[in-house]
Amino acid sequence: MNKLSDRLNTVEFITNRQIYEKVICEAIPSASSFVWLATSDLKDLYVEKRRKKMVPFLEIIADLLKKGVKVRLIHAKQPGPAFRTDFDRYPELSEGLERLLCPRIHFKTVVVDGTFAYSGSANLTGAGMGAKSDNRRNFEAGLITSAKPLVDQIANQFDELWMGKFCRTCQRKQFCKDFREMI
Repeated sequence: MNKLSDRLNTVEFITNRQIYEKVICEAIPSASSFVWLATSDLKDLYVEKRRKKMVPFLEIIADLLKKGVKVRLIHAKQPGPAFRTDFDRYPELSEGLERLLCPRIHFKTVVVDGTFAYSGSANLTGAGMGAKSDNRRNFEAGLITSAKPLVDQIANQFDELWMGKFCRTCQRKQFCKDFREMI
């Protein structure tokens, strides 16, 4: 039974640990074409791999890149040194992960293959995604869906930012090394 296909054309409200289980553990590793990730905060997140051992989330992303899955990441600020150390362990990331730094991003989104989307409050951190213990995680909430019209709207918001739609009129260009002058 494929849990993602079971949710076809549905919208589900999820919280806390469910975000980790349904988005990080189920949806993202199942990608076959692309994954788009948007977050304001990005930290050295560790996750279960095949429900067995804890690994850096970056290892999951590196595995996807090895399979030919395209991965895009938008985040608001540079992550800390622990993230950078793990990033450097996976050469696939510097070769294949497309990253955009936007100091104004605050939405948190995951889009998988254009058929699944998450939109909610959780940053890509252990506390945000519910990967930490019950006593150390944030209280988060969001929606997951496979309903095409909603997936398309979530993907469109990501894509507009990725393509630089708001760059020309942004009043924080001086803080943005990835400023994109739209033609």
